[in-house]
Amino acid sequence: MSDTVAAPSRQELVRRSEQVVPLLRKNAAWQEQHRRLHDETIEALADAGVFRLRVPARYGGYEVDTRTLNDVMVQLGRGDGAAAWTASVWTIPGWMVGMFPDEVQDEVYSTPNVRVCGTLSPAGTGTPTDSGLVVNGRWSFISGALHSHWQQIVVMAPTPDGKAQWPVAALVPMSDLTVVDDWYTSGLAGSGSVTTVATNVFVPNARIMPLPLVLQGQTASVGNAALPMYRNPLLGVANASSMGTVVGLATAAREVFFERLGKRPITYTEYAHQAEAPVTHLQVAAAVMKIDQAEFHAGRATELVDAKGASGEPWTLEERARTRADMGAVCELGRAAVDILSRASGGSSIYSAAPMQRIVRDMHAVALHALMVPETNFELYGRILCGLEPNTAYI
Repeated sequence: MSDTVAAPSRQELVRRSEQVVPLLRKNAAWQEQHRRLHDETIEALADAGVFRLRVPARYGGYEVDTRTLNDVMVQLGRGDGAAAWTASVWTIPGWMVGMFPDEVQDEVYSTPNVRVCGTLSPAGTGTPTDSGLVVNGRWSFISGALHSHWQQIVVMAPTPDGKAQWPVAALVPMSDLTVVDDWYTSGLAGSGSVTTVATNVFVPNARIMPLPLVLQGQTASVGNAALPMYRNPLLGVANASSMGTVVGLATAAREVFFERLGKRPITYTEYAHQAEAPVTHLQVAAAVMKIDQAEFHAGRATELVDAKGASGEPWTLEERARTRADMGAVCELGRAAVDILSRASGGSSIYSAAPMQRIVRDMHAVALHALMVPETNFELYGRILCGLEPNTAYI
């Protein structure tokens, strides 16, 4: 266990992440080509403290709130969507480590700048033994697996009474898993979201948690039980942790567009400068307003998570569903803003060297994540508003 350290202020952490933006932009094309983050990127994120954001302070982490986390991810998203997405994903299973028994945390957090990848999909099975489970499974879309030390997996295993099956989360060293290099995609290519496979991997009982308890925020940790960071349900935390990448990508599109605006005419018109055209005024106003709206939803979600964590007040069902809806709104608005700015950028923006085309593809990839699809999240929120029960456990 590390000695507790004083966490940098929100402003300082945002400043550090902002300083990484030029490097992320420089490495973005390499990362897309090689389908993984550059080692230089990993080092820069570590130096900025990104891997310590959601680690308990007693392990040398910063234990920041989700507003701070969101603000940092916005900056990283300005630099490269794949890097920001991967960093945000690492914060979620990394946070989940803190729900396991303290002895497990001692083991996982003993690695400096530890990175834990993961999934919530129960794509494996667990066979009980006297002291744990033997797991077999195959998990896809594991962002950051190539640079991770551990993976949080989910398998179906017998309930304690042996009469049924339920999903359990388990922590497994990456050295126990096989990586399948299958990440050939149109977006977020640099995230290295490969498939991992477990073949007869033994997981001791201490590193196993029932997923329904994790989803409800019921921790097995003595040391973390009273920490505001752990007095929230998993999906509320995950939603608040993921929105910054989307806002950052939309902000990047805005910046890229305005950097080129003064140099571009509108071909086959009399406008020698695109900035003089009324159509441009309508486009940029619409896009920037959508980014502003996305920031509102991200801010509302992070404010709720942080307030509930500070007070310890229970979440209502409507609040849980609303964070999913806020997530959907951020994705819908961010994607719409990027599409407007992309269309306004002209044919030259489709060249591989132009950042806009990668921003578009990364944004569309993010919005296809099963927990971020706007329509799915809006439907769930609407069900709750209409007095119906949720049709998912992921709330």
